[in-house]
Amino acid sequence: MKTEEPLIESWRNLLSQYSLVAHELDRALQAEHCLTMSDYEVLDRLIAADGCKARIHDLVGDLHLSQSASSRAVARLEKCGLVQRAMCDTDRRGVFVTATDRGRALHLEARRTQLAVLQKHLA
Repeated sequence: MKTEEPLIESWRNLLSQYSLVAHELDRALQAEHCLTMSDYEVLDRLIAADGCKARIHDLVGDLHLSQSASSRAVARLEKCGLVQRAMCDTDRRGVFVTATDRGRALHLEARRTQLAVLQKHLA
């Protein structure tokens, strides 16, 4: 049991650090850009994708969100005009999401906020 204590303490410290950073990042993104951390993560992964375009299925695989939470985030971003959906030309079951010009501009602004929070806590 004693040999497990350092491992458990490391786990708890990791969870505490994640919780602190995630909470502050979520608060800062909402206050400054009206984005939740989940919305930002979807937009960030999409911007990183080839041509700012990705299949929803592929996006979900890269995120820490469930399928339904990812779909809700994409829907919120679409409603705000930050992304747009389109059917896949080669697979009618597939749906692509593309960042709009407005989405790319907001991502650039929000990236500065993300980096400031990460710098404060992780550097």
